[in-house]
Amino acid sequence: MNSIIEVFGGHDIGPWLKSLSSVEIAALDALLIEKNERVYFKCPVGKKDILAKPEECVRQFWLHTLQAKYGYPLERLAVEYPITFGRDSSKRADIVIFDAHRPTVPYVVAEIKQGKAKDGKEQIRSYTHATGAPLALWSNGPDSKIWNRKNPNYLQEIPHLPTATQDIEDIINEPWTLKTLEDKENERALSSAGNKALREKIVDLEDEVLANAGVDVFEEVFKLVFTKLYDEMSCHQGRYPYLRFRNSNTASKLKEKIKSMFAATHKNMV
Repeated sequence: MNSIIEVFGGHDIGPWLKSLSSVEIAALDALLIEKNERVYFKCPVGKKDILAKPEECVRQFWLHTLQAKYGYPLERLAVEYPITFGRDSSKRADIVIFDAHRPTVPYVVAEIKQGKAKDGKEQIRSYTHATGAPLALWSNGPDSKIWNRKNPNYLQEIPHLPTATQDIEDIINEPWTLKTLEDKENERALSSAGNKALREKIVDLEDEVLANAGVDVFEEVFKLVFTKLYDEMSCHQGRYPYLRFRNSNTASKLKEKIKSMFAATHKNMV
């Protein structure tokens, strides 16, 4: 029987798969079966055999991770969950985690892609609006994003999903230090996500945040980088115990916070 690395080693997700731990690799290998000279995943959540494609590999990784790392029991997980928009119920969420106290109500909705795919972020946001789920997960394997739905028109990115024993507030209110940044950089270095160039990140920022905003993109990005570097320096010098440059509020309050920090940075550095 082929291993997960043999099946997908030559695909876009190959480098990411090779960065996984031996335990994670073994968990994915255990799901592989062969029928009629084709390879399938034996999905423990959907209770059926699914053709082994790259996107399905990423989904099975997350189904394993949600149980092994985050502690969500199998009965709280579902795949291909129907999403209803008015009379249209043709859409499906790749993964749903149900609320602990309301077992039919989505708590997390997830959209899974493959390798270098970047689409689906707006789709998963619309799924949170349709279901009322407070959390959204998007992942293509190497890259992942988690959002907390603050209101129908605003999703706040958070660093990681809550575990089964945590509340959303535990994650939102978790203070960040320079050690937090170092740990996250080490995590990225273990996957192909760590290879993303600064230029790519700025292009993503322009596409997702500053598109059609009517501002000078370079100037706005420079302000953000300038302010963030000063915040890290201030933390390193002991002026503040925690980093202040974080997205932890509504869009309007975040804007005022960044403007205030930039003004203070400009005053102290110029």
